[in-house]
Amino acid sequence: MGDQLRTLRTEAGLSLRDLAAQTGLSATLLSQVERGAREPSLKTLRALSTVFGPSTASLFHEQAPLTAHHSRPGERSRLLMPKGLVQYERLTPSNGQLEVLLGTLEPGQASSDEQWGHVAVECAYVITGTVTVHVADQRFEVQAGEAVTFDATRPHRYTNSGRETATYLTSVTPPTP
Repeated sequence: MGDQLRTLRTEAGLSLRDLAAQTGLSATLLSQVERGAREPSLKTLRALSTVFGPSTASLFHEQAPLTAHHSRPGERSRLLMPKGLVQYERLTPSNGQLEVLLGTLEPGQASSDEQWGHVAVECAYVITGTVTVHVADQRFEVQAGEAVTFDATRPHRYTNSGRETATYLTSVTPPTP
């Protein structure tokens, strides 16, 4: 992912400091991501999308086209969130067309501090526990074995107000940081 970020940045004619100023991120953080020393958080990817827009999806493209992708526990890339927010594992290869994430929400945790929207269609399937899916002014209590699909341009987020850990699959097309 770091090489692809460096390519996007240099093609845009931006220095690390320029990109930092435009995203509100530190040049040190951006350098660490480019060098592969640090995985970008969802917040970092969202900030990058404000500069690169749809081109941000290219950060997820694999170097060589794949005919199949075998996803194994412990080998998947993780999206790191601040403490108290959801943890995601990427189940699909980064091909810019579809993203499937395995989300884990501990009791009291949320996918983000507040609702936000992005251009995509999103589907969440709950594996264990109950996930509350907030979409604009609607609220869906989605239990294990149930799913909800929605227009992700509407502000949304996931929360776990239950007493047990909730796990769920989220499919997003097209992928959005």
